[in-house]
Amino acid sequence: MQIYVVTHAEVAVDPGVPVPEWGLSADGRARLTHLVAQPWVPTLTAVVSSAERKALETAGALAEATGLAVEVDPELGENDRSATGYLPPAEFEAVADAFFARPEESVRGWERAVDAQRRFVRAVERAVAAAVGDVAVVAHGAVGALLLCHLLGVPVDRRYDQPGQGSWYRFDAATGRVVHGWQRISPARTG
Repeated sequence: MQIYVVTHAEVAVDPGVPVPEWGLSADGRARLTHLVAQPWVPTLTAVVSSAERKALETAGALAEATGLAVEVDPELGENDRSATGYLPPAEFEAVADAFFARPEESVRGWERAVDAQRRFVRAVERAVAAAVGDVAVVAHGAVGALLLCHLLGVPVDRRYDQPGQGSWYRFDAATGRVVHGWQRISPARTG
């Protein structure tokens, strides 16, 4: 059984809207065409998603392509950043760097990386336990990176972050072995 950890594609940033309610941008929606064309999509037996709108839109494309229902697990959400809300890009990157560099600390009120990692790992373990075949877990970059660190048995480190929104990696459910690291969702990528 293979688990595909998929992050939502590009979002429509709106500083006046809470981040969990952001949807996909036009570019993000266009990228979904390439996601559903991946050769592993027909093998899916379940699509499990974060409750955040951008993840649900991504999971919805997979569900439509496979005829599956989207199962929602709020514990698959991104690390809680509500203490700061929207941050301009440069400031966000600096706080995200600190989040990964100091995983035992709450940086500017954000959920600690160690807590987000535990929460996300448990949610993925529940999805795997309930699965009868290949599963897509649709979520977010930071928690996806935290899971990847867990699977690789390495400390939390931003070097394991996604290369950009709309990426995925695969691991074997039985062994926890990472088959390959992050790949961008694009027309050139295959399984």
